[in-house]
Amino acid sequence: MSIDPEHVEQFVRACRRIASAGLVRCSSGNLSWRAGDGLMLISASRSWLAAMNEEFVTTCRIADGARVDGPRPSVETVFHAGILRERPEVAVVLHFQTPFATTLACCRPAEVNYDVIPEIPVYIGPIGQVPYLPPGSPELAEAVIAVMRSHNLAIMANHGQVVAGTSYDDAIEKAVFFELACEIIVRGGPDVRPLAGDETERLRRIAKA
Repeated sequence: MSIDPEHVEQFVRACRRIASAGLVRCSSGNLSWRAGDGLMLISASRSWLAAMNEEFVTTCRIADGARVDGPRPSVETVFHAGILRERPEVAVVLHFQTPFATTLACCRPAEVNYDVIPEIPVYIGPIGQVPYLPPGSPELAEAVIAVMRSHNLAIMANHGQVVAGTSYDDAIEKAVFFELACEIIVRGGPDVRPLAGDETERLRRIAKA
């Protein structure tokens, strides 16, 4: 299957939007998109999303992450493919590394209540937790895929974040809202008060309605 050049251009534009939003720096982070017929587009290894062009877009199979066309894909291709394989409603997977969210990923992320603004329970839901495992390793891919079966966003300890979305806009919005919540938590310190538990559950029910 050949990928429509317009779809490649949309992917390139999305990569640049992600970088412009401050969600990645230099060659950190990676993006994938479900292209149909069992294929996905993914950013190439060590590519800069801010400078993305068609030369750094790779086509891979969702079934096993194998490269079909283009340069060597991101080392995290396996978990991108796994999330798309396990979550048929997901079209976009983004691995990002924002300053405040990654700060918390390097502390005790499992002990943090991220429900400090309504956007977290409404747009994202519960935050998944992945222990530190070597980047690009089969063990990390397996752990991320397992957690993302039931979460829209997960923190990889001492590494960064991964988010799943139904579209580019959806994935970017979730990442931006999560970074906002993490900034509030870091800047506010012990004075930050999360939403009450019953309000969080009410908002999650509304989001699912």
